[in-house]
Amino acid sequence: MDRLTNKTAVITGGSSGIGLATAQRFVDEGAYVFIVGRRQSELDKAVQQIGRNVTAVQADVTQLDDLDRLFSIVRQARGNIDVLFANSGSIEHRTIDEISPEHYDATFNVNVRGLIFTVQKALPLMSAGSSIVLTSSIAGVKGLPAHDTYSAAKAAVRSLARTWTIELKDRGIRVNAVSPGAIDTPIIESQVSTADEADKLRARFAAATPLGRVGRPEEIAAAVLFLASEDSSFVAGIDLFVDGGLAQV
Repeated sequence: MDRLTNKTAVITGGSSGIGLATAQRFVDEGAYVFIVGRRQSELDKAVQQIGRNVTAVQADVTQLDDLDRLFSIVRQARGNIDVLFANSGSIEHRTIDEISPEHYDATFNVNVRGLIFTVQKALPLMSAGSSIVLTSSIAGVKGLPAHDTYSAAKAAVRSLARTWTIELKDRGIRVNAVSPGAIDTPIIESQVSTADEADKLRARFAAATPLGRVGRPEEIAAAVLFLASEDSSFVAGIDLFVDGGLAQV
């Protein structure tokens, strides 16, 4: 339980779901973690749950001033970043007939623009041996109705992992992506109106997954830990699917 001893990690979208589970796992592995989110109340709950070696920073990754403030806080408190988990994301279902410019902008601003500038602004604090992990999705490789802009955005994330692997190789910074399948996080509730509908959605996801269930946030956290740590020292530019086989067969 010491794979990240004395390391500094920054996790966007860190107040719930996959981000929170990863923050908890990183702290358990010896890291000091900065969790980033838009809602202070959720950040406060997350800090209380993690309990130690964590700082919460309220910030919106689509706002460049917020990102500047975030990394200024990290610089002053720790001086460097060893692991960046660019995990912030959002989904809003729209078919091609329903897409509006506002929907398009909202989807790409969080999932692509925010991710790009999070990485760009973190890089001055990162040195050889650092690791960047990006959250993509099985949606980036599957045709899913009403996932038009979200799937395109997540495909872009996977592409960025390839490009940045080449751009950052001489600086000794590894970049990889992780693609979750159906995971039991608050995102499921956000896609429906009632708890009963959420349960039905989980059941549909489970039925479509070869392993017969939805995943747990802790299972994604374990994969992110692998990509963040020296356990994956010869792994670069990959998209690690953690999906129970959903996009594989």
